[in-house]
Formats: sequence, C-alpha cells, structure tokens
Amino acid sequence: MRRAGFGASREELETRCKEGYTETVEELLAPLAQTPVDIYEFLRYYPLWWKPGTLGGLGQAPWVWTMINTASPLQEKLCIFYHNIFATGVAKVDHYDEIQDMIDMFREKGLGHYKDILLEVAKNPAMIYWLDNNENHADSINENWGRELLELFTMGVGNYTEGDVQECSRAFTGWTLEHKLPRFHMGRWDWHFKFVEEDHDFGEKEFLGHKGNFDGEEVIDIILANPATATFMARHIYNFFVEDEPQVPAWSVVPPNNPKAVQFLADALMDSNYHMETVLRKLFNSDFFRESQFSRVKNPAEVVVSTLRLVGNSSLPGPDILNWTSQIVYMGQDLLNPPSVEGWHSGIEWINSGTLMKRTNFMSEMVGDYSRPGIAKIIDRVSSTSFKPEEVVDACLDIIGPLEVTAETRVELIDHVSSQGDFDWQSTGVARALELLQLIVATREYQFA
Repeated sequence: MRRAGFGASREELETRCKEGYTETVEELLAPLAQTPVDIYEFLRYYPLWWKPGTLGGLGQAPWVWTMINTASPLQEKLCIFYHNIFATGVAKVDHYDEIQDMIDMFREKGLGHYKDILLEVAKNPAMIYWLDNNENHADSINENWGRELLELFTMGVGNYTEGDVQECSRAFTGWTLEHKLPRFHMGRWDWHFKFVEEDHDFGEKEFLGHKGNFDGEEVIDIILANPATATFMARHIYNFFVEDEPQVPAWSVVPPNNPKAVQFLADALMDSNYHMETVLRKLFNSDFFRESQFSRVKNPAEVVVSTLRLVGNSSLPGPDILNWTSQIVYMGQDLLNPPSVEGWHSGIEWINSGTLMKRTNFMSEMVGDYSRPGIAKIIDRVSSTSFKPEEVVDACLDIIGPLEVTAETRVELIDHVSSQGDFDWQSTGVARALELLQLIVATREYQFA
C-alpha cells in the first residue's frame, strides 16, 4: 500500500490481510468500483479553485485534497507517475486550469492503453504550449515536442536519430491550440486542441526506418512498435513503483538495477499493447515487487498525503489545505509546476539538509498531535500491549509501519525511552509515546516506501 497507494492504517491493513493480497491488487486496479471524491464539496469551500487560472498556489490544492480523501489511491499515484513523465508546468503555461485538465485525463485513462494517453497528451493545449508545438508549422518546423516525445515520453536517448526528430516533428505540424488569448474577467478562456489542415506537412516522411505520409497518430504507432519504447517505459514503471533507479538522463549509459525485472515489464507492455492495468497487475503480483520493500525514497507528495491519511481528521477542506499543499512545495515538489520538461529527479535527490528538515518537522508535528484520531488509535493499541520500553518501541515500529529499522536505530530508540523507565499510561506514557513516534518518523528508514 505504500507503493501502490499512500500507505494504510493498521485497521485497513488488517482488513486487507483478511481479504487477501490478490483481492487487494484487484481492488486497487478497479477505481471505478469506488465512490469518487466529490470535488464539488471542495469547491463549496473554495469556489475560486474552480478556475484558478494564474493565481499562484491555488492550482494544486484540489488535487492534494483528492489524494488525501480518495478511496482509489492507485489512481492518484498514477497521476503523479504520468505528471512526472509528461512534466508540464504553470511557470510557462501560466494556466493552472489546463494542467488540471491533464491530471483529470491521467485519472480517467491512466489504467488504459499508453497510446491513448500519448494521443491525449499530444492534443493537450497545455502540452502544446509547453513544448511549443503551436509554433510547429509545415514551412518551419519546431522540434521541441517531437524531440521530447522520443527522448522523454517513449524511447529514450540513443534509440533514434536527429533525422527521426525532424520527421517526427513534421508529422505533428498543424497540431495547435486556440484561445491562448485574451483573458476574461475570471481568468483565461479555456484552451482547445485545433488541427489546422493547411499548416500540416502532408509530404512523405522517413521515420525509424519506415516511409510514408505519416501523421502524428501513425508516428506514435511506429514508436510503440519499437521494443526500445517498451524497455524505456518499463524502467519508468520500475523506478516509480519498485526501486529507485539512476536519474533518467543516465539511462542510456547506466544499466537497470534489475534487468530481468525491467525486461519482464517490457514484455508485459508489448504483449498487452501497452495496457497499463494488465502490466500493473503483473507487476504487483511479481516476486520482485513483493520483495523490494523500502527500496525507494518517498516523494514529497507521498510524504504529506500518507501522513495526513495516517493521522486522520483531514477530510474537510479547511484552511490547512493551503499549508499542506505548501509543505509539498517546501520539500521540493511543486505539483503542476515541475522544474523542467525532465520532471523531478527522484530517489536520494529528494533529500538534502533543507528538505529533510521540512519532512521531519511536518511529520513530527502531525504524529505528535494526540487529538488526531489516527494517532489516538495508535496510542491506544500501543498502550494495550506493554509498558516496557523495548516492547513499546517494537509496538510503535510495527503499528506505524510495519517498519524495519537497523539494529543500531532500534537500540538508539530503546535507549532514549529507557532513560525514563517503564511507561506509565496513566500519567506521562502518552506524551512519551508521542515523542517516540516523532523520533521514528525522523529516522532514515521512514523516508522509504
């Protein structure tokens, strides 16, 4: 649940254990069977969020609130997955609404065929503007979209030529948008995809060894038929759900951590015609997925959302939602505004002296609040097990995770709480247990999913 969702309370884990692993996987892969989050409940509190337009800081909050309250966590995790691949930012687009629409599309189509997602992204006005395809004309091509389609969205560096970039770009001439300007009193007009036939290059193209009068969709078909695309996307899936890989720019020269697992996923992609539900079902039921626990650093959205889902009392869209959204930014992940078309660097690069402090402070504040129902339940369970320091430490590690820490970390935690003797649950025990939880979430081990 940490990797396919945003963690789970002990009560939820116990329920899922009774249902079984396979049943849990199938439930995660069937988001339409769950009651969706009512975004209009959020909008009743914050009507401006309906069309945040260019108002800084407003665009991310509805998505963060949805992640906190969703009954379909995998659906939202896939939105993060695709958002990092198809990184599109408000810093240039200057229009939160359009990037929100892209996230909504990921939510709707994320478990479907990757081709459908590529086509939707290619026609998405935010992406068109982000990668300058509105300036890609039959008589003067702009290679930005064509290059990133090959380099970052499908094949990866080393699997195409500069000529392929140019021919790919020709196939997408005339794919543009309308209503970029003007603004109106509630922000910008909605943008729409527009195909301008007279601006499209209908000439013959030679692309990845194929010749023909290709348009954008036919180019995407050729790309997906190439095994290099399956391998590249398999590595993205492995990196996001299983284990931190080197950063994407290094993939052309650094082999995968687990080549057999990546090949397994690549084969699943090719065999299923890139059907993501099928691929993820095979992934979640694989031995390498089930054995690779705590092998990837949580991204900031995972840190904040999983913490809030754990502690509870986060369902109403109160004023705190602005702070929670900002905390994700402070930790290094400005949702809807990635640093570049490359997205965010993941893994250990999420951690530096500043972001680690932000993580620790946020999580410590949340788990140290006994008024939060999730924390009260944890304390109630721990207090019913024992009053001996060593047993209380083990109980806290088990209930807040289960979390495996090094022997050294465990000894340090035990030494700290042992200095005050046994836990007296009628006086100082609760406060000491809260402090222990704060120490646990500050450990190195807790930063991993």
